[in-house]
Amino acid sequence: MASNTAAANGLSRFLSDLGHSFRIFLRNLTRNKVGFVGTLMILGFIFLAFIMPYFVPAPHKADITKIYERPSREHLLGTDSQGKDIWAQIVHGGRDIVVMAFLTGMIATFIGVSLGSLSAVIGGPLDSFLTTLADVWLTIPRFPLLAVLAGLITLNNIITLALILAVLSWAGLYRAIRAQVFSIKERDYIEAATALGLGLRHIIFSEILPNMMAYIAINFTLAMTAAIYAQVGLVFLGLVPLTRNWGVMINLAWTQGAIFFRDSIYFIMAPVVAIALFQLSIVWMSRSLEEIFNPRLRAGR
Repeated sequence: MASNTAAANGLSRFLSDLGHSFRIFLRNLTRNKVGFVGTLMILGFIFLAFIMPYFVPAPHKADITKIYERPSREHLLGTDSQGKDIWAQIVHGGRDIVVMAFLTGMIATFIGVSLGSLSAVIGGPLDSFLTTLADVWLTIPRFPLLAVLAGLITLNNIITLALILAVLSWAGLYRAIRAQVFSIKERDYIEAATALGLGLRHIIFSEILPNMMAYIAINFTLAMTAAIYAQVGLVFLGLVPLTRNWGVMINLAWTQGAIFFRDSIYFIMAPVVAIALFQLSIVWMSRSLEEIFNPRLRAGR
C-alpha cells in the first residue's frame, strides 16, 4: 500500500514538473509575438503538407473546359493551364519541400556543429586539416555543382537530395561554430571540466553546446531556407524529377506559357507565395527560438 502511495506521489510530482516546464516553454515561445506567429505558420504548413492531402483529392484529371478559371467555391485558387485545381496542387505539393528543408537543416547543422566543436576543442593537425578543407569547400560554387551532379545522379529521392545539399552546406557553419567554441572553451567552467577529466564527449555536449543553442538554432533555420532555394531552383530548371512540388508548378507555369495569359496570375503566383510564406515563417520562427535558448534576451525584457 505504501509503495503504491509513493509511486502515485512520484508520478504526481513528475506530471507537475512536466506541466511547469511546458508552461515555461510556452511562455518563452509566445514572448516574441512575431516569432510565435512564425511558429504557428510552420505548424500550419506541416498541417497543410501532411494532413490536408487526406481531405483534398489529388488533381489527376485535366479539364479543358475549366482552363484558367478564377477563384471560386469549387476552386479556391482557380485552375491551371490544364483545368486542374491549383489549391489541390498546393496541398499535395508541399510535403517534399517541408521534409527536404527539415532534413537538410538537421544534417547540415549536425555536420557543422560536430566538426566545428571537435576542431576547436582538439586543435592541432585535425583543426588545420578541417579548416583547410572548409576553406576549399567554401570556394566551390554550390548551385552549378548541383546542376552537374543532377546530370550524373538521378536526384529523385528526397533523402539523397537533402544529404547532398547538407554536405555542400556544412563549411560555413563549421567556421562559425569553430570560432564560437574557441571563445567558450577558455572560460573557467570548461577548464574545470577538462581538469576533472570529464571527457571530450561531456565537455562538448554538456558544457559547450548548451551555451550555443541559440546560435545553432538560427543557423539551422538558415540552412533550411538555403535548401528550399536550392531545391526549387533545381526543380524549376527541370534537373530534379520530383512530382507534386511547388517548384514543379512554377516550372509548368513557365514551360506552358502561363505568363502570356492574363488569367494565369493565380497559377503563377500561388506556388511563389507558398514558398515565400514558408520561408518567412522559418525566419520568424527563429525569433522564438532565440527567446527559448538565449536567457539574456528574456532577462532584457
